[in-house]
Amino acid sequence: QVQLVESGGGLVQAGGSLRLSCAASGGTFSSYVMGWFRQAPGKEREFVSALSWDGGITYYTISVKGRFTISRDNAKNTVYLQMNSLKPEDTAVYYCAAAKSGYARGRYLNSGPYDYWGQGTQVTVSS
Repeated sequence: QVQLVESGGGLVQAGGSLRLSCAASGGTFSSYVMGWFRQAPGKEREFVSALSWDGGITYYTISVKGRFTISRDNAKNTVYLQMNSLKPEDTAVYYCAAAKSGYARGRYLNSGPYDYWGQGTQVTVSS
């Protein structure tokens, strides 16, 4: 059983930056694909970014590409999401999630393969 705890959310003005962290425990962190999802009020949860077990393959939804960077430190069992040039439409609860490696790459852009989820951290971007 993997436990995931996000941190780093907050209130920021448009154009600002935040760095989210997700600390994992209880499993073999280095074997998991790690993902970030978000859910805005009244909307469905959507994929944001994901990273292969070794950090060699990254995925981004088009709306954040060039602004967000996902990374991981397997020695610290932590995955990060650096968010720059934030926009009001980035406002959401951000969740990290862990999935077993081995699925076809495209599947990691959906929530299906992710077995473990954090409780979420609120990101609010003011205009």
